[in-house]
Amino acid sequence: MRAEDAIDGRPRAVVAWSSGKDSAYALHEVRRAGEFDVVGLLTTVGEADGAVSMHGVRPALLRRQAAELGLPLLEVPIPSPCPNGVYGRRMAEALERLRRDGVTCVIFGDLFLEDVRAYREARMASSGLRPAFPLWGRNTERLALEMIDAGIEALLTCVDPRCLPSALAGRRFDRELLTELPPPVDPCGERGEFHTAVVAGPIFRRRIPAAAGDCVERDGLVFSDVIVG
Repeated sequence: MRAEDAIDGRPRAVVAWSSGKDSAYALHEVRRAGEFDVVGLLTTVGEADGAVSMHGVRPALLRRQAAELGLPLLEVPIPSPCPNGVYGRRMAEALERLRRDGVTCVIFGDLFLEDVRAYREARMASSGLRPAFPLWGRNTERLALEMIDAGIEALLTCVDPRCLPSALAGRRFDRELLTELPPPVDPCGERGEFHTAVVAGPIFRRRIPAAAGDCVERDGLVFSDVIVG
């Protein structure tokens, strides 16, 4: 993610990469629009296991995603649990590194949570980078169907059993799943009802062969492993 790698005059950007469908579709949308020169992915991972925070995605799948996207991956290790001060310092260091490399924007896949957006905007303001929210404000029922119809393939890696049956961990994110989501679960899981890992889509060079593995309960959530073939 060096400044001399820029290929044109468009703003250089990275995607805040969760490994899931929303960040993947945000990348798809900005690539289609052509507004940014997307030069990398920014991800927080656990210090102990290298897994993507919240989604529980293992390093092997995360790095395979980056390879199939053709983008370098900047991993920010954080402890679990992570005190706010530690998270803030490590993210500030990562954002400063990006700024020095000529990045001016971070792209987020957030959909409608105002407090989350306000937090990101405040952090970006102090970093000198600006945020972009290409999916913001869209109807999430229509957006979920749009993602599926565009070819986004994802597996549910984490479900909140207070909102969804635990048996949905490991399921594909598809039209059948959407019909099974009980109200008032958001069709995109924006309130944290579920998280996903993407294995294919219009932004990938090749589909990642992957299948759901064992499920475990941790910190009140149910996680499904994703095994990469």
